[in-house]
Amino acid sequence: MKSKLFLLLIIVSNSIMANITLPNVFSDNMVLQRNSEIQIWGWANPKEEVKITTSWNHQEYKIIADNNANWRIIIPTPKEGGPYSIIFKGYNEINLKNILIGEVWLCSGQSNMEMNANWGIQNGEEEAKKATNANIRFFSVEKSSSSHPQNNVSGKWSVCSPETMKNNSAVAYFFANRITEDLKNVPIGMIISAWGATSAEVWIPEDIIQNNLELLEASKKINPNEYCPVGPGLTFNTMIHPLIGYKIAGTLWYQGESNVGSPIYDKTFTALINSWRALWKEDFPFYFVQIAPYQNGEDHYSNVKIRDLQRRVLQLPNTEMVVTSDISPTDNIHPKDKKSVGLRLANLALVNIYKTNSNLANGPFFKNLKIEKNKILVYFYYAEGLYFKDKKVNQFEIAGSDNVFYQAKAEIKNNVVILNSDKVKNPIKVRFAWANTTQSQLFNKVNLPASSFISE
Repeated sequence: MKSKLFLLLIIVSNSIMANITLPNVFSDNMVLQRNSEIQIWGWANPKEEVKITTSWNHQEYKIIADNNANWRIIIPTPKEGGPYSIIFKGYNEINLKNILIGEVWLCSGQSNMEMNANWGIQNGEEEAKKATNANIRFFSVEKSSSSHPQNNVSGKWSVCSPETMKNNSAVAYFFANRITEDLKNVPIGMIISAWGATSAEVWIPEDIIQNNLELLEASKKINPNEYCPVGPGLTFNTMIHPLIGYKIAGTLWYQGESNVGSPIYDKTFTALINSWRALWKEDFPFYFVQIAPYQNGEDHYSNVKIRDLQRRVLQLPNTEMVVTSDISPTDNIHPKDKKSVGLRLANLALVNIYKTNSNLANGPFFKNLKIEKNKILVYFYYAEGLYFKDKKVNQFEIAGSDNVFYQAKAEIKNNVVILNSDKVKNPIKVRFAWANTTQSQLFNKVNLPASSFISE
């Protein structure tokens, strides 16, 4: 009797210890990146063989868990399609169902990325009613923080419906919905990992900040916040680190409001982008949203400085920025028109990545300037059809060596802005829309606004 009981305990113990388990991001309804070599990983008993069968090619793959009970395998994916299944077999069996193969995007940032239809976005109820689309899937990461990197996230994949759309990032939904219009039958998976009020530093690996004195000193100046963690790496550890390796097409980022006042946000943001790309071992597209004009604090230029520093990050390869000054009221830090934001991000992807659209998708960005006697000629990227929206043109200022800026007369010739002022005989610098709440007057032929800037 004792021997039978002992044997039963061994069997039960082994079954508990040996079960294959998967990170939550691998689950029913998930989307995997198409035409790729994807990584799938999990845990099992040390030296346990895990057999994985994928229904899209009916192939069996085998991997043996290491002595730390970890296993990781690379599996090829086909072109878009589904639904498919994946079966995992070891001492137990897991069968994941309703899997789609398509395009996967990681969406992160603070509240403007997190903001959903339930928050009261523009036309939210009407948009939700139209949101039944089984080709769009959401994986929403639950908020958590830790001082140490974690190996799993809390969250689950859900199929897009009026109800799930209302509870997920509006920017992510409108981006995905626009992409599906052009890519037709290509499924879109949106992984949403965002937390309102967070600064960029909490999304960066702590060692990156600790090993950079300038970033470290800036991180020490972040004010405590009752709504979110503020220490370097705290949300990265729990909300990004467990996702590293999950194959993505690119990243969407909407953040910056909580870094207003930082003189080095461009360096902080650059560190974030570079660190994520290094960990994924891929220079994936990184598309971000410039924060909206808003009256921040006592510093007359605190908001516009962050917007200009965001613009400067475009020096990094494979980055794009959406300007929102024309669709954002200056008295609301949470602009409600999230559809336009999502569409503008999607149009950039459709032009640059998916090549289904050849239309201009960027607003004008400062390129360089040329000085001709008492005039400054300002050149822009994406300047086709450059025009001023208002009759009264008063957003350009120029300065001489004394660095005192005066409003300049502005005219457009051949998509070049020509500036001069009687008060500046020898101009050397220019700035545009240089105030916290100024909304751009300058647009291109597709009615996208120019970013504020200051020449250096």
